[in-house]
Amino acid sequence: MQALNCIIVDDDEMDRLLVVSYAKRFSFLQIVGVFETAESALSYLENNTVDIAFLDIEMPGKSGLELRKKAIEIPVCVFISSHSESAAETFELQTLDFIVKPFKFPRFEQTVKRIEEFIEIRTKASLFESTIGGDVVFVKTGHEQTKVKLHEILYLEALKNYTILVTENKRHCVLSNLGELLQDEKFHSFTRVHRSYAVRKQYIQKISSQEIELKNDLIIPIGRSFKEVINNLV
Repeated sequence: MQALNCIIVDDDEMDRLLVVSYAKRFSFLQIVGVFETAESALSYLENNTVDIAFLDIEMPGKSGLELRKKAIEIPVCVFISSHSESAAETFELQTLDFIVKPFKFPRFEQTVKRIEEFIEIRTKASLFESTIGGDVVFVKTGHEQTKVKLHEILYLEALKNYTILVTENKRHCVLSNLGELLQDEKFHSFTRVHRSYAVRKQYIQKISSQEIELKNDLIIPIGRSFKEVINNLV
């Protein structure tokens, strides 16, 4: 894994130190800045480029959400906050993950694995997908092709210009953004419920005001701008 420059922004000293200590366990995570306020982080970003931002939400002055809006060009954003009710809003800002405080190392490690997956996807220039007739999609990486049955896909997840096809046993990647993929007639059975997610109605077990529960206890957040769509799923 290539070295990735990271910043950590949190007004709580103990929380900052915890994230720093966890991040240092991964040699490819290079901490280039630790900040108490969004303003100081934005000042640093005026002259520096980073790959990952670990952000708190509630801070004096500008919030972590405001910081993300002004630094949307950062490829990977992870919010770390005790305000779990803000999770849905953060995913509207191209957030890769949301960690709820307090947390321990295994949860942070899970996030790092997600970051590794995302970076790997971004760097695979040869990755693309092609489809053929019937209930089948062929996902191609290099010289290998994997056959994926459409009816086995539980949901679609957007990762920048890529889309993850999630089945019960595996996650497959295609080089196509979620919006483009949903325009393909093969994916018309999927309904977009969030900027980053689309689901199949037949796999929905429960719908609440902020999330959808799919089979296997999978939880998908509901985007604010998709409330009308959700009403049509009930």
